[in-house]
Amino acid sequence: MRDLEILMNPNKLVKHLKKPAAEFTKYDIIKFIDDHQIEMLNFRYVGEDGKLKTLNFVITSKDYLESILSTGERVDGSSLFSYIDADSSDLYVIPRFRTAFVNPFTEQPTLDILCSFYTKDGHPLESAPEYILKKASRLFTQETGYTFKAMGELEYYVISEKNNLYPTKDQKGYHASPPFTNWEKLRTEALRIIAQSGGKIKYGHAEVGNFTTENHSYEQHEIEFIPVEAEQAVEQLIISKWILRMLGQKYGVEISFAPKITVGKAGSGLHIHMLLEKDGINYMANEIGLTDIAKKFIAGILDKAQALTAFGNTIPTSYLRLVPHQEAPTMVCWGDSNRSVLVRVPLGWIAKTNMIKNANPQERGEVPYIPGKQTVEFRAPDGSADLYHLLAGMILAAKDGLLADDSLEKAAKLYVNVNIFDDKHKDLYNSLKSLPNSCAESAEYLEQDRSFFEKEGVFPKGTIDGFINRLKSYNDKDLSERLYQKEEAIKSLVDQYIHCM
Repeated sequence: MRDLEILMNPNKLVKHLKKPAAEFTKYDIIKFIDDHQIEMLNFRYVGEDGKLKTLNFVITSKDYLESILSTGERVDGSSLFSYIDADSSDLYVIPRFRTAFVNPFTEQPTLDILCSFYTKDGHPLESAPEYILKKASRLFTQETGYTFKAMGELEYYVISEKNNLYPTKDQKGYHASPPFTNWEKLRTEALRIIAQSGGKIKYGHAEVGNFTTENHSYEQHEIEFIPVEAEQAVEQLIISKWILRMLGQKYGVEISFAPKITVGKAGSGLHIHMLLEKDGINYMANEIGLTDIAKKFIAGILDKAQALTAFGNTIPTSYLRLVPHQEAPTMVCWGDSNRSVLVRVPLGWIAKTNMIKNANPQERGEVPYIPGKQTVEFRAPDGSADLYHLLAGMILAAKDGLLADDSLEKAAKLYVNVNIFDDKHKDLYNSLKSLPNSCAESAEYLEQDRSFFEKEGVFPKGTIDGFINRLKSYNDKDLSERLYQKEEAIKSLVDQYIHCM
């Protein structure tokens, strides 16, 4: 089985070295570089703005290469993080070998590796986004015994010159096929490159959002991943955003992950699916249905959902998306296969069925029951999400739910099985807590819950201060009311945040 997994893995390093990426060593990287005549090495890392940064190296000798891979390099932390002072700003960036991939966009053969930040004393930088997530994941497993796995649904718009040859109906792009969608070729190329770069992809498809203006076409697409450990889940999303933007540059189109492109049209979310695993077993569901463990998990997420928007909905246009009747949540509740709720329990192949044999009568023998696919989906985050901090916050919230005595009671009270936006259920709607309606309000919820995130040393005080100050700086309280029916003002705001995280 191991040999087959390596043979079918699209990552060129995995195939050549004949081992999983998690087992890569420094000498594996050197061997691959030597065997493939790699000329350049890129260190990649994420700064405070959530975007990939690059440090280029020309490989001039084996000694130099070994030195880089053994000791990393020095960078100016004050230029990457606002809370690091210029007079003591030196940081080390140290490569994580399992993240290595061949850069698909350079003319000369190049290898990219993601890095972690370390202080002058050689300790992990406590405030580094990737280390905050690492601390949260480690604490979660220590206190619960489970591994937190996650994956994202990466929605984005392709903005191009208008093409009227095969027009599609407004907001009817879901799973559209060429020629009624123009940018499947970009999406499928992205799928291939992301997989070669280590991303674990589930599928890709055209999404519901599509519309045209006088000169431009706006087409929404989605790439969904397979659940992996939290740090890898963030890494594959960040690399995938970079790949999509690079392909947009190649094709001469704009790629935007912005939560809202225009009012009245589908926004782009970044839904996060989660599960709990121990000894290779998914504990979210059994053959009867959702487990009590999963319900406690959901209760924890819901309990801190309002504050989590500070990490998952970080710009003013985030709150133009979180409105009724746009398949986006507004209230704190959960339900099964219900797209009006904040945490949705999607179909999870729980029941043993013969769907495959029914569709294929010629199929002989027993169809095996494959358990373990059930996830729960947090639907608030969008493309502006600060992914390392968001996942870290969600992990802490889920841990709290698993360990609290009253979580099952909370989950029962917040379960809904109806469309809460229907006027028939107005009383139910009014009984629920609402998500924030602005960055300013999100900052207030984070302020209220800051001790929760700061306890046990996961989130440094300065990190929480930074989020609160940044969210307040937008001065967007009552923004929706101020923008009502002001199309030019809305367009100006959207353009300002078209290239979020």
